[in-house]
Amino acid sequence: MKIKGSCSCKAVKFSLTSKHPYPYQRCYCSICRKTQGGGGYAINLAGDAKSLIVKGKKNVRIYHSSKTGERNFCKKCGSGLWLFDHTWPELIHPFASVIDTELPAPKETTHVMTEFKPKWVKLQKGPKDLVFKGYPKESIAEWHQRLKLEK
Repeated sequence: MKIKGSCSCKAVKFSLTSKHPYPYQRCYCSICRKTQGGGGYAINLAGDAKSLIVKGKKNVRIYHSSKTGERNFCKKCGSGLWLFDHTWPELIHPFASVIDTELPAPKETTHVMTEFKPKWVKLQKGPKDLVFKGYPKESIAEWHQRLKLEK
């Protein structure tokens, strides 16, 4: 599936392809919450890093959130755009909040890093949702495969 996204001020626009376009995972870690999560969590997608096309690259800045993690954002409006992690160089993780393409609705959601969830954040858990204090063993690709959601 081709996915298009942009920042709030439209100084940065991007596109990429994804075999795993369902926004299924809510991350409650402090980095996601503080850089991206207005609801107390951030939702990341997975896309093919080689397919990433960026218009307005001069407006993209990087926050190094870990030894290997790079959070890309717009220098003009501050919108978080995507996460790149050198641990998985074949992947780009755009934030669902900046995607302009209509995304498919997930059948269930996986809540991760809930040990870092603040008390004010209510876990909106559906009947089939999975909840983890840390990260699950199931990857984004495996989640899509299990639910037969490959695009």
